[in-house]
Amino acid sequence: MEYQYPIDQDWSTEEIVDVIKYFESIEMAYEKGIEREQFMNAYRRFKEIVPGKAQEKNICDEFEEQSGYSSYRTVKLAKERSAGDKVRMQK
Repeated sequence: MEYQYPIDQDWSTEEIVDVIKYFESIEMAYEKGIEREQFMNAYRRFKEIVPGKAQEKNICDEFEEQSGYSSYRTVKLAKERSAGDKVRMQK
């Protein structure tokens, strides 16, 4: 797929890399599945960078609009799963 990840120009290079890793983990959940802990680690780091709900919603909505992948639904499913489970989304 050809699209750009939503990033904030105020983020450091490390923060941009970590946010991209989070979006890649969502893609992986849709495409082949991802270990719950791996996904939750990426999500926790994302929340350190984007702590506000409004900013999170804006960034994730922009990502979903471009990719078709829902951050909200992926996080919701991951939270429902147990440690050791895989998170696999249906499109």
